[in-house]
Amino acid sequence: AKYVLVVEPARDGGKIVVARKGVGRYDIRTTGRAAHSGARHEEGRSAIREMCHQVERLEAMTDYARGITINIGQISGGTAENVVPQYCDASIDLRVRTIADAEKMDAIFRSLKSVNPDVTISVDGGLNRPPYEENDGVRHLFGHAKSLAKELGIDLAGVSTGGGSDGNFIAHKVATLDGLGVDGNGAHTHDEHLLISSLVPRATLLRRLYETLR
Repeated sequence: AKYVLVVEPARDGGKIVVARKGVGRYDIRTTGRAAHSGARHEEGRSAIREMCHQVERLEAMTDYARGITINIGQISGGTAENVVPQYCDASIDLRVRTIADAEKMDAIFRSLKSVNPDVTISVDGGLNRPPYEENDGVRHLFGHAKSLAKELGIDLAGVSTGGGSDGNFIAHKVATLDGLGVDGNGAHTHDEHLLISSLVPRATLLRRLYETLR
């Protein structure tokens, strides 16, 4: 393929996507030692306490300036209030703007060390969508789309977004434009909707791209 056109929904006001963050999903388990929390507390090694150390460390790596975010989305652990927890599990979402940062962050996840030497850590998962970085091919393709949009009376703007799409898989090899679908709002909510007024303009722009790209 010479070009890739992705009809994910447009961003606010009809903006199209020229870059997307990469997406990583990781599952971390800490394994400690169970014990009666009243009679033998000192013999226990809390998996939850260890996970708290790891959560603080990972959350502190969020760097908005570099486009890196880490979200601890789910945590579960323990069996009862009177038992020092043997296991704790966390599911984590990682977003990165560049391939270089994706590789660095993946290495950090895979080299996590426990604070308590009696507690072990296991890490599963990894990057499931590479970053879709804006490059010369993307900029050239966007310039062409902007010229076509101007003919239709549309002032087209490009934007980078934190969400991933299928465009992430190919953008590093082939010039890609994303968000060429209809305009709307409320994605992933009960209020998700499209703007009927955007149907014809977006379909026309897409048709013109098909007609002119060689």
